[in-house]
Amino acid sequence: MRILLLTHAFNSLTQRLFVVLQQDGHDVSIEFDINDETAQEAIDLFQPDLIVAPYLKRAIPEAIWAKHTCLIVHPGIIGDRGPSSLDWAIMNQEKIWGVTVLQANAEMDAGDIWASVEFPVRDVTKASIYRNEVTTAAVHAVQEAIDSFKNSNFTSKPLKQCLLTAKGKLRSAMTQDDRRIDWLVDDTTTILRKINGADGFPGVKDELFGREVFLYDAHVAKGIQGMPGEVIARSGLAICRATVDGAIWIGHLKDKGHDHNFKLPSTVLFAQETRQLLEIEHGYQDIYYEEDCGVGYLHFPFYNGAMSTAQCQRLLEAYRAAIQKDTKVIVLMGGPDFWSNGIHLNMIEAAKSPADESWKNINAMNDLSQAIICTTSHFVISAMQGNAGAGGVFLARAADEVWAHENVILNPHYKDMGNLYGSEYWTYLLPKYCGEGHAARITQARLPMGVIEAKDLGLVDDIICGDKSHMLEEVTSKARRLASFKNLELFLRKKKKQRKQDEMTKPLAAYRDEELRQMKKNFYGFDPSYHVARYNFVYKVCKSRTPLTLAKHRNVRCMETRRAA
Repeated sequence: MRILLLTHAFNSLTQRLFVVLQQDGHDVSIEFDINDETAQEAIDLFQPDLIVAPYLKRAIPEAIWAKHTCLIVHPGIIGDRGPSSLDWAIMNQEKIWGVTVLQANAEMDAGDIWASVEFPVRDVTKASIYRNEVTTAAVHAVQEAIDSFKNSNFTSKPLKQCLLTAKGKLRSAMTQDDRRIDWLVDDTTTILRKINGADGFPGVKDELFGREVFLYDAHVAKGIQGMPGEVIARSGLAICRATVDGAIWIGHLKDKGHDHNFKLPSTVLFAQETRQLLEIEHGYQDIYYEEDCGVGYLHFPFYNGAMSTAQCQRLLEAYRAAIQKDTKVIVLMGGPDFWSNGIHLNMIEAAKSPADESWKNINAMNDLSQAIICTTSHFVISAMQGNAGAGGVFLARAADEVWAHENVILNPHYKDMGNLYGSEYWTYLLPKYCGEGHAARITQARLPMGVIEAKDLGLVDDIICGDKSHMLEEVTSKARRLASFKNLELFLRKKKKQRKQDEMTKPLAAYRDEELRQMKKNFYGFDPSYHVARYNFVYKVCKSRTPLTLAKHRNVRCMETRRAA
């Protein structure tokens, strides 16, 4: 079938649907929901059999839904309506939530029900639930709805009929008054729930050091107490604020009145105010190491997967310490939501010289990648629990093997960020593991890919299936078996020999120099595309059109090929 994804943005859910529906054999194109005229034009060009809207911020116009079957993906259980569905579910401590696919009509979220899938709600951030449970449930629900669409005997259920037994109900948009924290009354659990329910958008409005800010990235601060509401300590990127029964770490903030009104680490945004605070070494942990049965596990759950210069340097230090341990296998775990998304664009945008900070950041990424490539004492595994993008994909490929969960989406390209050339030794790694032909396809496509395609191309070596919450158990089991493998020492000797041969053929330094010469043009050259694209990304400037790589109905060559087929 021809399926048009009509969406506000190409977010994680839309990307996953795009990948899965293509795997299912559908002809999929994408149009950003910019205005009525643009949406209608896309429909006229693509002539879709079905329109699916995975992420919208406004209603589909009657001129479209009256003539075409339009299925809305709503992140709520049957009967739930309103724009703050997941926010209320977290705030109200719902144990079970879901995703409902319904048909667009004159009333928002009130169309006939086509499919619904439920899931247990974890005690984590809204963003994490959306990327994981909501996205997975949405894929299953959309697939079910598509099967029903192809079934001439299927009849959707009117909402009014469903409301007789449904638990969901109409809720208003959640406001900052609903989210407001009373530091003299709310306990730690309540505060954490409020911030989790607003992470990553819109955040919880609050006041710090006399400035209005929005709070994100909160964690319990164990064993710390103080006067409720006071900022009492710092740890790396985070500040610690006391509650009535303990304290919480706040890792990221946004100050709309600041020159840089986007998310930044708390101790960066309030560098002067927090300088004299008590520093707690192992409070807010964005890097930590575990060891078990001869295997070292290095975790780096960086917020949104972004890796700043300092984070890369600290991770390199932790990695070097890990390979000094009495182990033979190192597993690079990343975080539960992201493995890595490469350089930290927000920190770069906030720097006095974004060009200089870009240069420092990419070199720090390269130092880390080089250390992984040159490790001959250990078998190194990149275990992707979550998505990866840009340089993060190639950093993962620096390991001996890449294991990825079946739901992971990769964006192994830089070009959408102002035609960045990219580094992290990709010109060495991709031909080595993927072959020259695949290397060109990977870096030029500008499209997300699932792990099945990534494995076919050589970016991924093994796919871990099943419940994502059990991935750590599966990784641990596989890594233990590898550590006890009797021929592991033989592999490490061969690895060392191959590294020497590769170095003699062409030194890693040569690959790095060639890549960085291109990157220097991106950072310091006459073409400002990278700096414009970064600004638009950081400040979340809405697209004025859908890229031709996504809207293939606007790409004449793609449409001619499809019609010929």
